[in-house]
Amino acid sequence: MNSYLSKLPASLLIGILLILAMFSCKKDPYEIGYSLLPPSDTLNVKTTDTCTVQAFSMRQDSVRTDKCATLMMGSIMDPIFGKTTAGFYSQLLLSAEGVDFGTNPSLDSVVLMLKYSSYYGDTLTRQNVKVYEISQDLAYDSLHYSNQHLSTYPTMLADQDFVPRIADSVLVRKVKIAPHLRINLSKQSNYLGNKILQAPVDVLASNTLFIKYMKGLYVTASPVSSKGALLNFNIAADISRIVVYFHNQTDPLNDSLHYDLLLNQSCARFIHTDHNGYVDAIPDLKRQILNNDSTQGTKNLFLQGMGGVKMKLKFPYIKGLGKGKTVAINDAVLQLKNMDPDTTLQPPPTLTIIRQDSANRVGYLVDDNEGAAYFGGTYDKTTRSYFFRITQHLQKVIQNAYSTHFQLYMMVTSPVLTSYSANRIMLYGTKPTVPGDNASRLQLKITYTILNP
Repeated sequence: MNSYLSKLPASLLIGILLILAMFSCKKDPYEIGYSLLPPSDTLNVKTTDTCTVQAFSMRQDSVRTDKCATLMMGSIMDPIFGKTTAGFYSQLLLSAEGVDFGTNPSLDSVVLMLKYSSYYGDTLTRQNVKVYEISQDLAYDSLHYSNQHLSTYPTMLADQDFVPRIADSVLVRKVKIAPHLRINLSKQSNYLGNKILQAPVDVLASNTLFIKYMKGLYVTASPVSSKGALLNFNIAADISRIVVYFHNQTDPLNDSLHYDLLLNQSCARFIHTDHNGYVDAIPDLKRQILNNDSTQGTKNLFLQGMGGVKMKLKFPYIKGLGKGKTVAINDAVLQLKNMDPDTTLQPPPTLTIIRQDSANRVGYLVDDNEGAAYFGGTYDKTTRSYFFRITQHLQKVIQNAYSTHFQLYMMVTSPVLTSYSANRIMLYGTKPTVPGDNASRLQLKITYTILNP
């Protein structure tokens, strides 16, 4: 180099390049190199898509599902991932403290109402829902994960078949109400309704005492053998609640007496999911997540939400980029493509990448701070693909700038956030077996500048 830049320390040049790259993410990566280097040095800007990427799928332990915005229940038989069944635990709250049910209240019926929000799968499949009373304390401020269970009493409160009517309004006492699932909690037994109507006065005077008296419900689905759907229910809607219908001797001619128990965002709650050990999954998936055969990641890769399947990523030779010369990475993009043509079971709308150390502490990539438009992770329906820009992360790796060792994972949702998704995807691996699929492989494209040629 004959320019002033050639006299600057290599570390300073790297810093300059990284700052410019940060503010130039919409430019062609080559432009960054050209803006810094004289025409005679543009040959030092290199691009490669042959960096070794090692990836394979593995089981994810769980995700946080407490304080979730919607509640999930249902079962699905996925042709790739096999069977998944979901249910939820939730407290119930008094709609009005200090309620008086009158003299000798007598139960007519109890109905659990759950307003449909969304679904994943086939809603034409007949499903079965079962409801139990929780016997274990459920605290609002406690963390709960998708693989956790709570104890329940043995008495079954509901055992009901249904076909989801996502778009059909429901006629209730001659009034049309928005689409929702109605579960009869008094058909199997009058136990729950009588427990509410005969609750002590002090219990009905305070929600604090009521949730100790009645800790909540466990609502779950029976596993389906084909198709099926995972159903999301909106608890922010007034429709989602329990209605106790009764009559009494205080007002014997009144046939419309009822009392509501709330199932809303003030209730402690979480979702439980069961992936049935992946015994029904396809062989390629089983080889990776059950047999721990990491070499299968060359063929295809899998990701699944609800504490299902994650992907481990490695770039084993990235520090050799530039073959010993000082390198500044201008742009580094990880590309992944969907290989499943199924249009019913949609791919996740977004993915995420996290760092996790030996103590299981989770961190995010520095590039994530630049926002989704820069970092990526959003599904492109046109190209059926995702991208992640990990430029700054890889620069830190080759400079040994991280103070702790960690593993890199890709997931449908972060394990530390209260968010979940039922979506899943099968991706092309790093070296697909079909030659024509090579262009769709999981690959890392890097544009970099050699600073000391």
